[in-house]
Amino acid sequence: MLVETTLLRRRAAAKLGELGDVSGWLFTDEALQQATAAPVALHRARRLAGATGGPVHDATCSIGTEVAALRAAGMPAVGSDIDPVRLAMARHNLGESAGLCRADALRPVTRAAAVLVDPARRGAGRRRLRLEDHRPGLGQLFEAYRGRDLVVKCAPGIDFDRVRRIGFDGEIEVTSYRGSVREACLWSAGLSRPGVGRRATVLDRGEEITDADPDDCPVRPAGRWIVDPDGAVVRAGLVRHYGARHGLWQLDPDIAYLSGDRLPDGVRGFEVLEQSPLDERRLRRALSALDCGALEILVRGVRVDPDALRRRLRPRGGRALTVVIARLGAGAAGRPTAFVCRASR
Repeated sequence: MLVETTLLRRRAAAKLGELGDVSGWLFTDEALQQATAAPVALHRARRLAGATGGPVHDATCSIGTEVAALRAAGMPAVGSDIDPVRLAMARHNLGESAGLCRADALRPVTRAAAVLVDPARRGAGRRRLRLEDHRPGLGQLFEAYRGRDLVVKCAPGIDFDRVRRIGFDGEIEVTSYRGSVREACLWSAGLSRPGVGRRATVLDRGEEITDADPDDCPVRPAGRWIVDPDGAVVRAGLVRHYGARHGLWQLDPDIAYLSGDRLPDGVRGFEVLEQSPLDERRLRRALSALDCGALEILVRGVRVDPDALRRRLRPRGGRALTVVIARLGAGAAGRPTAFVCRASR
């Protein structure tokens, strides 16, 4: 038990260190896996601080991560959980002065506070993506807190259309950190900016894109650069909005790759060296002529296994290159196209 606790605390330092000193916190392996990474939790806490001046009730507080983030943002916060073991850990982690109690998230124990809920999404070691597998269920939460300011943390892979169909009318925010999409967060209408239904937040760059932003993004042939937008932008369905902001255009209306003659600041892009229909023999010759060795393969809209294709292409040179593969064109006119590129970094 002592060894396990020590190992968990080492992992926690990397994941939660921005919340303060977590070296003395108590965890279970599952609770630490489910805990929100500190930068994401702090972003949510700061947003709550700007949206409401009142207290926040974390109704599934688990080991106390979100309450700690809210406190760090200067927000008055209380927590509750139905699991007595995790509640005891939260009391240890947050201190005896923390306002904590045991309660079912579907039975409200506060009135004036905004409510934060993180439904369980794992079972038998697997991540749950179906709405009906969330515990508590999203429909039940919307009913239990009808008319209240409510924030619900979800997996980014859930069906956003189904969330709308079961009665959610607020904002869906998709957040990424260090190149990885971390979560979707449902913000009730009272906590959202009017007219915004979807938002992509890229924490590394401090960038936010919403569906209220301009989306005038034409479709054109590839320019000097190809840009693969951040996963939060893609998952939130805001590729055109992102392209319009940065002066980019789409290669195809149904493919998330963008192109332009200059890169947005701080964004990794792929400088186009050659373009041709996808043909392995032709591609092998092009890569050999360019002295390709290390090869990155990115694919959208085409059934290609990048690892298997890399083995068949047999790059042997000394230059690192990227092949971007996409289906361009609709219906029978659509053709897989390969772009041989040099990555900007």
